[in-house]
Amino acid sequence: MDTIEQENMQFLGFLGIYKESYKLIFSWRKIFTQITFTLILPLSFIFLIHIQVSDLLFGKITHDAKDLTETLPGTPQHQKLLDTFSSDWATFFLFKLLYFISLLIFSLLSTSAIVYTVASFYTGKEVTFKKVLSVVPKVWKRLMVTFLCTVVAFFVYNVMAVLVLGIWALTIGVRNGGGAILSVLAILYLVGSVYLTVVWLLASVVTVLEDSYGYEAMMKSKELIKGKMGLSVMIVLKLNFLFFLTQFLFSMVVVNGWKVFGLGSVDRTVFGIVCFLLLSHLFLLMLVIQTVMYFVCKSYHREIVDKSALSYHLEVYECYEPLKAKDVQLDYHV
Repeated sequence: MDTIEQENMQFLGFLGIYKESYKLIFSWRKIFTQITFTLILPLSFIFLIHIQVSDLLFGKITHDAKDLTETLPGTPQHQKLLDTFSSDWATFFLFKLLYFISLLIFSLLSTSAIVYTVASFYTGKEVTFKKVLSVVPKVWKRLMVTFLCTVVAFFVYNVMAVLVLGIWALTIGVRNGGGAILSVLAILYLVGSVYLTVVWLLASVVTVLEDSYGYEAMMKSKELIKGKMGLSVMIVLKLNFLFFLTQFLFSMVVVNGWKVFGLGSVDRTVFGIVCFLLLSHLFLLMLVIQTVMYFVCKSYHREIVDKSALSYHLEVYECYEPLKAKDVQLDYHV
């Protein structure tokens, strides 16, 4: 495959990373198509069907709540509506739990498959879909630990944000320039959220390809993105914008029935299919890009992964021997 040598990957910019990612996808379209049909399409379906079902369930909760307020308390009808209302909420939370578990499982499996596949391509060795499926279950547990550490980091970050907001409300408020200060705080909060997202995405790749996971993988990711922070943020913001735009359009047009360019009820189904395919494409592209970014950051820091060592570890992945620090060259000659 005609891919860029790792030594030169540090020079890839915004468009270069997209070009390299699409080159990988189209050069090995067969295996990426297999991964997409097996893991990414179900992931996209779960995500979109969650929006539709959540709207239906919450609509029923709202309707029953209205009937409950209009019924005389203490009557059999009121008690029946109260039981129905409680059942509605139980169903809603159970569905949310099943959705979260399913989304998490397919997200981790997809990440494992794509990262392993892209890394295999960069070693120049053949990789089969069967081999990918045999490796994926052995990697997702490590990814789960990294994900949980990220959840903890986001939780702590949001708790601190709430505390800062509380201090602002108690000491300054909206008077005496308080609104401007709140705007600055909001911008800083968004910047921090994007930063944590970038660290998490790269930490997922580190977890698959190196001997670190969890908090240690996040720390390695934090060091790797130094010098490539602006580029990483631009890519994450662009992909997330397209991701949320697709989600918004699906919710407004397909779920709520907005009329866009005269779309009728039949066309809403077609629009939903378009959103489904676009979301699947975004999931695939995002996972490939974050793996390419890993090699870009490695190249920038002159930590060029030894291809033969990486290839060996990928071949014996059934026993899971992750890449050690000694398999990374700390310097190279241009």
